[in-house]
Amino acid sequence: MSVVEQYARAHIVTDAAIPDDEAVPVVLRYDPETDPRSVRVGLPGTHEWTFSRSLLEQGLRAPVGAGDVRVWPCGRVQAVVELRSPQGVSVVQFESKALLRFLRRTYTATAPVTR
Repeated sequence: MSVVEQYARAHIVTDAAIPDDEAVPVVLRYDPETDPRSVRVGLPGTHEWTFSRSLLEQGLRAPVGAGDVRVWPCGRVQAVVELRSPQGVSVVQFESKALLRFLRRTYTATAPVTR
């Protein structure tokens, strides 16, 4: 079983800070052994979000949401992931091709065999 980890550049806007045009590194993770239906998005610092892989995939085509996570396409080349917590809202804007590359890699990772 292989863990998929990919770094992507993203623009992050939070309701607690002045928007910054500087792209930051975000880590995308998928571990088929831990949870084959979920992906993780690690924001700079200690923030990491876990949510459905299918939510991320569907959100590249049309707006979707579940719980504290929303995903939607933004134009033809970008996608937005909105993450809500008691501390505030983070809006993360990615290039869609980076998320598509990550999703493709998750489907080629070996999922655990259940008996």
